Amino acid sequence: MDSPHGASVTAEDFGLKGPRGWAFQGLDIDAGPGSLVAIEGPSGSGRTCLLLALTGRMRPTEGQAKVGGLRLPRKMAAVRRIAALGPVPGVSELDPAFTVDEHLRERALLQRRFDGSLRALLRPRAERIAAARARIDAALDAAGLDPATLPKAGRTSVRDLERLEALRLSVALALIGTPRLLAVDDTDLKLSDAERAEAWDLLRSVADSGTTVLAVCSQAPEDAITLRTENTDDTAGTTARTARTATGETATGETTTEEGTADAFAKTGRA
Repeated sequence: MDSPHGASVTAEDFGLKGPRGWAFQGLDIDAGPGSLVAIEGPSGSGRTCLLLALTGRMRPTEGQAKVGGLRLPRKMAAVRRIAALGPVPGVSELDPAFTVDEHLRERALLQRRFDGSLRALLRPRAERIAAARARIDAALDAAGLDPATLPKAGRTSVRDLERLEALRLSVALALIGTPRLLAVDDTDLKLSDAERAEAWDLLRSVADSGTTVLAVCSQAPEDAITLRTENTDDTAGTTARTARTATGETATGETTTEEGTADAFAKTGRA
């Protein structure tokens, strides 16, 4: 699949604070285009907030960051245009009642409606349909998902998909827009060791094609640039976090517990 040039991701003393504490703090990262970046840590340690902040979906409160040369938070809208979300619970979940084909058609339609040029919108209907089909096929191929292998082919409901199949579908939907940055939450959730290896092979192949990948996980692969978040038993306190950048350097910072993460979501208007 043809892919645009990936987006570099850099940050210095990057942090996000909610009403009662920090979701994450003191983050440093320097990842080049086409990197595979793993955000590793337990649930409730600010992983999802960090993912959403680096994709322009949550407003940081300290430090600075750039994605594809676009500065956060000043250029949040521009970052959203080049960054696509895979599965993120509560933000970009699949509809369990939809079939695979319905999800794909809807995403292709939205892509054409909101991101297509006026000239593309005015092309004959047959050309528009063919272009959408080609875009869908390319995304499915990049995600390693063949609808023909599913129980009811493209008519298979999302609720009937295995966890890894649902992950592949979410990634395919995100890739329809040919983003420069792909963000995936809970990458290894409820996966066996073999399925986890398949999931990382998928994301690694996307990164190898040129698209930068950010992936939240509980255990990062050795070849990924890894940002680590940690929990603490003291809900009022914070704990040190170590982040490994692309150069292998480390930087210390702070993160908070699940309560702080929930506060940060509340601050941005997300439940």
